[in-house]
Amino acid sequence: MFEKLPRHPIIRRFLMDIVRRARLMRKRYRDAGYTACEVRGIKLLREWLSPQQLVQFNKHRYFEVTGCHTGRKYRIRYGRASNIWELDPYGQPKTGWCVVPSEQLVPGDVMLAQKIGLETDERTALAVARSFRPI
Repeated sequence: MFEKLPRHPIIRRFLMDIVRRARLMRKRYRDAGYTACEVRGIKLLREWLSPQQLVQFNKHRYFEVTGCHTGRKYRIRYGRASNIWELDPYGQPKTGWCVVPSEQLVPGDVMLAQKIGLETDERTALAVARSFRPI
């Protein structure tokens, strides 16, 4: 693989750095226990997050969305079920919501569906949800 890299030292160093970073990311996800499907789901989710949501997700493994009809804030935590918290005006969990697709999906795909549902059709998303008391 490295025999085909350009001879120019700056380009070669740049390409070697990219390969090294890719290997480190692959190792980090593998060590964290993510499967290849989960990694693809997280990658797709990150592509759809706003810059602010991406910062939140990278730092806390959750991100916040605003409902399109009511303007309420929701926090979507990493997971497939019981991972949506409606927040009060002070940012504290008020009500939990469980919105799960009928298909078996990885957490990143579920979170993306929840995000799109709350941001584009909040009433319908909550109509099929079950509420619970957040911990």
